[in-house]
Amino acid sequence: MSATLESTPRRDGFRMPAEFEPHQGTWMLWPVRTDTWRLGAKPAQDAFVEVALAISEFEPVTIGVSSIQYEHVRSIFPSRIRIIEMSSNDAWMRDIGPTFVKNGVGDVRGVDWGFNAWGGLNGGLYFPWDQDLLVKQKVLEIENKDRYDSQSFILEGGAIQVDGEGTLITTEQCLLNPNRNPDMSREEVEERLHEYLSVEKIIWLKDGLRYDETDGHVDEVAAFVRPGVVAMSWTDDPADPQYELLCNAFDLLSSATDAKGRKLEVHKIHIPDPLTISDEEARLIDRARRSYNRATGTRFAASYVNFYICNGGVIIPAFGDRYDAITYHQLSGLFPDRKVVQVNTREIALGGGNIHCITQQQPKQG
Repeated sequence: MSATLESTPRRDGFRMPAEFEPHQGTWMLWPVRTDTWRLGAKPAQDAFVEVALAISEFEPVTIGVSSIQYEHVRSIFPSRIRIIEMSSNDAWMRDIGPTFVKNGVGDVRGVDWGFNAWGGLNGGLYFPWDQDLLVKQKVLEIENKDRYDSQSFILEGGAIQVDGEGTLITTEQCLLNPNRNPDMSREEVEERLHEYLSVEKIIWLKDGLRYDETDGHVDEVAAFVRPGVVAMSWTDDPADPQYELLCNAFDLLSSATDAKGRKLEVHKIHIPDPLTISDEEARLIDRARRSYNRATGTRFAASYVNFYICNGGVIIPAFGDRYDAITYHQLSGLFPDRKVVQVNTREIALGGGNIHCITQQQPKQG
């Protein structure tokens, strides 16, 4: 039976494993929110299907769906993909799902962070987020995993990247944003990360990508390939609004050392050409007063490093862009022991994220 624990992962000898460590499976949610996803969310659903099918070739996938969508979603997926009824306000499992932690003998537990829809009533993306708040606990109870209650601390999974060996990368723009934990100092935020993720070294980037509606999530900027090796977004165009912040991030990462004292090996992955919401796309998104404005011409953050590493595979974005093929070959070289699968995820990017944002790994037990 799942229990809520009074301790912390660090005190109990648990750490957050890296994404490239073995998984028990992957969790996702089904998109239906029509003020996030255009055309009744149908194009986004098609992209989610492709991502889920790609991951399921490597490991088990579970998708949470609303009760009214259950029969439909069950009918379109093969039996190897588990479909369960689970309410949520939207489909960003990386940010509303639990962060799993693991100890030295292979026991797995989960951290239940607070969530306020990326800023609450001060810049948040929608209201309410009441069902999102319950997803972490539901997942942990379904999997019969003990729960660490950290709901007093707002944290989204896309705001952190770890190497599993004590190093975490994040951004000041997100974790120190006054719309997350306004009463906490940088030192207090670091202490919470140390206690609940068992990290020793925190590398602070200043900003995430411009136009990222999540206030600069690090998973659009950088990702660990393996310990000591990082893939990061890049542009060679000094006129691109992303250029200066990515130069700053590269300088910081390339001069940083990790928790083991290694100097990071940083690989530049060029971002796609600027992507904006077309008039047709904007017209087919429902308008809601408390939702993010997806008007015609809005540029959205698009990055190839928002990929997902699974057992034996890496699922990476494509945008119908000239850099798609270049990135496929580059990431295939960075992951020689995994099969790289590319999925066109422009529809997911239109909604504000990508493959990493819609997935959450559950570490392998044992």
